[in-house]
Amino acid sequence: MLAKLAIRIATFSLTTLALSAALFAQTTPRESLLVLSKQDHTVAIVDPTTLKVLARIPVGNDPHEVIASPDGNTAYVSNYGGGAYNTLTAVDVALQTRLNTIDLGPLRGPHGLDFVGGKVWFTAEAAKAIGSYDPGSSKVDWILGTGQNRTHMIYVSSDAKRIITTNVSSGTVSIIESSGTRLSNAAANAAPSGPPREDWNETVVKVGNGSEGFDVSPDRKEIKRIPVGHGAAGIQMQPDGSRAFVACTPDNYVVVIDLKSLQVTAHIDAGGGPDGMAWGGHR
Repeated sequence: MLAKLAIRIATFSLTTLALSAALFAQTTPRESLLVLSKQDHTVAIVDPTTLKVLARIPVGNDPHEVIASPDGNTAYVSNYGGGAYNTLTAVDVALQTRLNTIDLGPLRGPHGLDFVGGKVWFTAEAAKAIGSYDPGSSKVDWILGTGQNRTHMIYVSSDAKRIITTNVSSGTVSIIESSGTRLSNAAANAAPSGPPREDWNETVVKVGNGSEGFDVSPDRKEIKRIPVGHGAAGIQMQPDGSRAFVACTPDNYVVVIDLKSLQVTAHIDAGGGPDGMAWGGHR
């Protein structure tokens, strides 16, 4: 009798815990801010309305940059380590869970990320290269060497015909463009059954030592300088253009800037050493 009672009590307790977790779980909103913590090795899912952290998901060693698929459902994180690591980590944003670790083989030091044409584009600093990962086939399907030191951040045009990277130690920007020439398999030394290969041209522009991120204002005018803290790193715009989020890594917070008043309106504690950010959610 006592054994049966104990089993019933244990079952009741487990059921109660499960119901409590379900009741108190905070679902991912339709749109959310994703913030990496380099110290905590997590990605935080932040509700952009309340600015509250809804979940912190482990994403592996030294996460630096994060990008979300266009539907906002899946995020990809680069595990950098200055060339020590060679993985990307995939996260289900809606379910707030880690999916899998993507092994990039010899492409060490993944850092900058973009998502274009259904693929994750990334830099590999230690390999002096860029590449693309196809989630559909679970394979790295394209690699191109830059010949530059510490190829760091990456931008890919919507048609995937122009790629721009910064190369920190070389102090350069690479503008890599498709020549429009399709090489035959024989000319490209590819397998006869493989797809034709494309020829690419690279223009290297000297921009100064230590250059990392890049962006261009449409009219090239400076309006105002806004004090935000120390070591401003990742910057993410809200899709409607109303706010900007700036990760102040040494200060362990993310600053929220109202882009109408150009004033700091809030700080977000998303974990130690915040850096890369992206706009996610689920649709």
